[in-house]
Amino acid sequence: MEKQFVLPETPVSKKTSSPENLIIYSKPKVGKTTMLSKLNDCLIIDLEQGTNKIDALKVQADNLKELYRWMNEIRVANHKYKYIAVDTVTELESWCEWDATAMYMKTPMGKNFNRHDTKTDPKTGQQAVLPRSQWDSVLTLPKGAGYLYLRNSFKKWVNMFMELADHVIFIAHVKDGSSDKKGKEVATKDLDLTGKLKTILSQKADAIGYVYWQDDELMISFKSKDGIEASSRCDHLKNTVMPFDWSKIYID
Repeated sequence: MEKQFVLPETPVSKKTSSPENLIIYSKPKVGKTTMLSKLNDCLIIDLEQGTNKIDALKVQADNLKELYRWMNEIRVANHKYKYIAVDTVTELESWCEWDATAMYMKTPMGKNFNRHDTKTDPKTGQQAVLPRSQWDSVLTLPKGAGYLYLRNSFKKWVNMFMELADHVIFIAHVKDGSSDKKGKEVATKDLDLTGKLKTILSQKADAIGYVYWQDDELMISFKSKDGIEASSRCDHLKNTVMPFDWSKIYID
């Protein structure tokens, strides 16, 4: 059916109250993956073998090639999962570094990168590519030129994930740091992603929650406070700190 272009004359209703793209981060072993296993119809795409000790709706990938195969299987499957969880995007970044390196090598500027000085490829007549184990990372390029390719690779994979389900959950590790607040050094907790990758992912998210234990209860905070980076554009989650309960997050 051809798309219709008709300008609205009245306010358009919101698509959903629940987050379509959600980021959850915490310290390791807090319980994020266990909570994912309790979310009905959520397929966990495990990139760190973190589900080995958990019964869950899950698949595991050890590299980008395997990840791409699983994503294709999800696209053609008869069953469309309501939720897809990527566990973790911190690991995805490390994989994208080498995807970005391969991307750079295909450009005119990178035609000699990670290639033999003398040995040629008999099929192409060009310099032969070094074995993958001998590659230099694109991030070794001078003046940080390689980070553009890392951002492009990361963005490509994140966009591919968002096409797989109506709700995508990105799991990340925490990066501890510090900042100066009114002359006082304050401990901070942020997504463990490099530079602008955090901005790229955060811009696509409807909510960012930090998970932690308080006494004997698992909590999730969507409120930036005491050095914790968290937020939400979903009305029911804005500035909220609550026990971790999926029914309170996905309310539609």
